[in-house]
Amino acid sequence: MEEKQNKKNIGVIGGGSWATAIIKMLCENVNSINWWMRNEDSISHIETYGHNPNYISDAELKKENLNISSDINSVIENSDLIVLAVPSAFLKSTLNNLNVSLKEKIIVSAIKGIVPENNTIVGEFIHNQYDVPYKNIGVLTGPCHAEEVALERLSYLTVACSDVEKAEFFANSISGRYIKTNVSDDIYGTEYSSVLKNVVALASGICHGLGYGDNFQAVLISNAIREIKRFVDKVHPINRDIKESAYLGDLLVTAYSQFSRNRTFGEMIGRGYSVNSAQ
Repeated sequence: MEEKQNKKNIGVIGGGSWATAIIKMLCENVNSINWWMRNEDSISHIETYGHNPNYISDAELKKENLNISSDINSVIENSDLIVLAVPSAFLKSTLNNLNVSLKEKIIVSAIKGIVPENNTIVGEFIHNQYDVPYKNIGVLTGPCHAEEVALERLSYLTVACSDVEKAEFFANSISGRYIKTNVSDDIYGTEYSSVLKNVVALASGICHGLGYGDNFQAVLISNAIREIKRFVDKVHPINRDIKESAYLGDLLVTAYSQFSRNRTFGEMIGRGYSVNSAQ
């Protein structure tokens, strides 16, 4: 594993909960990680104390393994594999200041959302805007909340890439005592599923807020996974098992978990709060 990891420098873009959780996973296996975040105060705090003061602050990070910078060009230039872990709504603005080419980089999207300005999934956006070939684009997905990573609770993640060797490299980089991984070549199905399950989680939260019981929730989720299968089979018709954790598992945890922001937001709407109040 170490021999493989020495071949590629890894960088993470983002300073929020999920980016911090990914850093924690990587720290178990990788001795030097490049990490970009905007907030200079947060950088100083992490370098001193080994904790992100603003997000999952109980997560212990190996500060000696981290090269943290607010210069995104420096982080990307010094990284061979780059993990994107910023909210989809801010991805385009985050990358607007790039003067370093992404064309020869391996890009792993840990973003479960649509790029709003383009109405595309992240993989398509990176391919179309930055000429990154699809063989160099991966997806990190699965039923895994950052809060449980911080608590080191057993979690399973899927790394998808059409080049399975690249998926295996990154999967090995984050695997550990409490993180188990598998790999897939279904970049379209995994990414679209990770977007669609957010819509279902909102609906699940609304139903709960309206007082609907477990019986109705079960029917909602059963119908939702069938609709997701129909959608991804039309977008990219390959032989996939929709019951795998990257699809069904991710849907279930987002629709039911106490840590799911989409479910919580939907529940507030169901209880009668306005969108602004629920946010």
